[in-house]
Amino acid sequence: MATTTTPPSVAVDLAFLLDQASHALTTELAGALADLDITPRLWCVLSKAVGNDYTQNRLAEVCALDKTTMVVAIDELERAGFAERRPSATDRRARIIVVTEAGRRVVAEASRIVGGVYEDVLSALPARERDALVGGLVRLVEGRLSTPVYPGPPVRRRAARNP
Repeated sequence: MATTTTPPSVAVDLAFLLDQASHALTTELAGALADLDITPRLWCVLSKAVGNDYTQNRLAEVCALDKTTMVVAIDELERAGFAERRPSATDRRARIIVVTEAGRRVVAEASRIVGGVYEDVLSALPARERDALVGGLVRLVEGRLSTPVYPGPPVRRRAARNP
């Protein structure tokens, strides 16, 4: 009698678990940052832009955002007075994203809040498991999962002919 077992790689739905964790964490961060009138995405953009001379395109890459989403984010940050687009000294077509003084204050306060949420979330795990989780995620994101793999165009099949 043959027995079948589910391979360990399929027994746990890794995509589902990561998606659930990401959704729950992002939702909690959104609530925690609401009083600052900033979203987790805008905090990410601002915190990555502080102290760097990133073009809008480079900042989109660093934040793993598509160009359209980045344009909307920078528009929101400019309206709030947290960032400005300035001409690049080396490429007249590019714009450098500069965080304003008000933006720096928001980044500092938001970073404190985000750090507290992260600490609270990770405190649910023993220290050894925290380090393993964070270290493993960093290695995956910097390595095997550093670049999304998009499927090619769908395979076109001939339509069945009616006789």
